Amino acid sequence: MIPRYSRPEMVAIWSPETRFRIWFEIEAHACDALAELGVIPKDAAKTIWEKGGAAKFDVERIDEIERVTKHDVIAFLTHLAEFVGPDSRFIHQGMTSSDVLDTCLAVQLTRAADLLLADIDALLAALKRRALEHKDTITIGRSHGIHAEPTTFGVKLAEAYAEFSRCRERLVHAREDIATCAISGAVGTFANIDPYVEEHVAKKLGLKPEPVSTQVIPRDRHAMFFATLGVIASSIERLAIEIRHLQRTEVLEAEEYFSPGQKGSSAMPHKRNPVLTENLTGLARMVRSYAFPAMENVALWHERDISHSSVERMIGPDATVTLDFALARLTGVIDKLLIYPENMERNLNRFRGLVHSQRVLLALTQAGVSREDSYRLVQRNAMKVWEQGKDFLEELLADAEVTAALSETEIREKFDLGYHTRHVDTIFRRVFGKS
Repeated sequence: MIPRYSRPEMVAIWSPETRFRIWFEIEAHACDALAELGVIPKDAAKTIWEKGGAAKFDVERIDEIERVTKHDVIAFLTHLAEFVGPDSRFIHQGMTSSDVLDTCLAVQLTRAADLLLADIDALLAALKRRALEHKDTITIGRSHGIHAEPTTFGVKLAEAYAEFSRCRERLVHAREDIATCAISGAVGTFANIDPYVEEHVAKKLGLKPEPVSTQVIPRDRHAMFFATLGVIASSIERLAIEIRHLQRTEVLEAEEYFSPGQKGSSAMPHKRNPVLTENLTGLARMVRSYAFPAMENVALWHERDISHSSVERMIGPDATVTLDFALARLTGVIDKLLIYPENMERNLNRFRGLVHSQRVLLALTQAGVSREDSYRLVQRNAMKVWEQGKDFLEELLADAEVTAALSETEIREKFDLGYHTRHVDTIFRRVFGKS
């Protein structure tokens, strides 16, 4: 995690202090269940909660112990025993390290997912507000980076809203899938610990028992979680690239907010660069990169190995912290995005009516001209606009083959911009509902 791209609430989920506190809660809840079953004394379970719950775990002390034990969970349990005293012998009865580590990771990922869902909600609110604001702001749509046909800037933002709504649904499912608890002991058979303990701990932590844990929670769950984060990152990049293209000097239809005192270049004082969306493109690459090792983690040896462990210690915090920052940054970009309708209109008219070529093509076919001939007639006149800077409407009106099929009124009617936006209300109802 790099502080430059981190926000404190998400970082806190992955701090050693938080991790050790979750470990303690897992162990203490397990002790409660064991006490109910009569496996350990109820007084011991109470003591563990009282003394362990009041403890301020010393990260440096745990690290010191681990340097000797070479085992992080044993180091933690040794430190916990320093607080609890003799009753500490009842802690971790019938459990394995994976029971603690995997259940803790599930808690951390569900908490991270909750923050990310809140981030997406904030982004959706910003997108909806700006989409409604520019619902009728006409702009040129582009395919292959080339002028295609008119749309509205609101439709562009509505499409992004719909995409991030799908991202939210995927994350809800990924959160549900990852929220599983494993307290099943060695090789997951419950030989030394009753399944009730797992059910009790899961309920206390807001998780579900893992049906078959094999000593570790199956990593297909984690692979899907991190893949979902990667898809969200790709959606971030798609919107970021749209803004970057629209901010190019020769386009300048939209622009990141440029704050007072901000500098764009150390060499060229005139520069106003799309640094935030360029940054988002880079961050998206990183979040996507974490999905691949998560998929590699699915194939573990037999009932368990720890080849996944080092990977998850990195990608757990890095992917969630980075995506949290990226979503918040994108929300800020959308919220303050500078939008230039005049430039949109100027760009739309730059090629003097070419954007209406399909309407003329269709009109010719409906007037009885073959599609091949219709395409030839329209393209012939369109190329004069591309190559000689002619006016498309004027060229059509001067083309005898075109006017033989269409009257001047019929040709002029095909240059109405309103034709292209007449279904915008339908699109908005589909995306936002009736509100």
